[in-house]
Amino acid sequence: MRNIKNILWGIILIIIGTIIGTNALGITNINIFFKGWWTLIIIIPCFIDLFKESNKTGNIIGILIGTVLLLCCQDILDFSIIWKLALPTILIIIGLSIIFKDIFNSKINSEIKKLNEKRLDKGYCSTFSSQNIKLDKEKFTGTNLDAVFGGIELDLRNAIIEKDVVINCSCVFGGIDIYVPENVRVKVKSNSIFGGVDEKKRKNNTNESSPVIYINATCIFGGVEIK
Repeated sequence: MRNIKNILWGIILIIIGTIIGTNALGITNINIFFKGWWTLIIIIPCFIDLFKESNKTGNIIGILIGTVLLLCCQDILDFSIIWKLALPTILIIIGLSIIFKDIFNSKINSEIKKLNEKRLDKGYCSTFSSQNIKLDKEKFTGTNLDAVFGGIELDLRNAIIEKDVVINCSCVFGGIDIYVPENVRVKVKSNSIFGGVDEKKRKNNTNESSPVIYINATCIFGGVEIK
């Protein structure tokens, strides 16, 4: 996924550079600063981020908002009417996303529910602050991480993970970094609005019998990074 995103960004930059260059040489006369050009700052990043495995809801909303603003700038749509319909449209999209996501992720939802019933750790919370948690040769059975206008770093690289575990993450204008061992698998369930879960490329020495870390994330203008 990361390679696809890099390729798309590269293509876009090549196109922009080509247009600017050919305009300068007098070969073309393409106005890249057309009416409403600034809406592409919203549309393009959201479109490229659709190729991530998670957080598609926020990106779809971003594309819709950017497209509607562009059409309003082009006098194709009436901005006053769109403004009245914006909130109900966003709520409908979020509602549909939640419904269908639960249907398609029913197996993961079931596993997360079972693991949460067994989990004893109460978790960590950072509000307008930050926390660094490192488990060194300690047994890890799952936890809750809540970051509200704050940040949490959880280092599990030297933790002992013998069975499947769940990490429930909640980010509201905050960020969570989770460092995981090489011998575990990671599965993500994300309910995000203008945020999401990003799994960095890492060494992976796993097989089907390796324990699984389930990331159960809710992100609102925040994000979780798995490293």
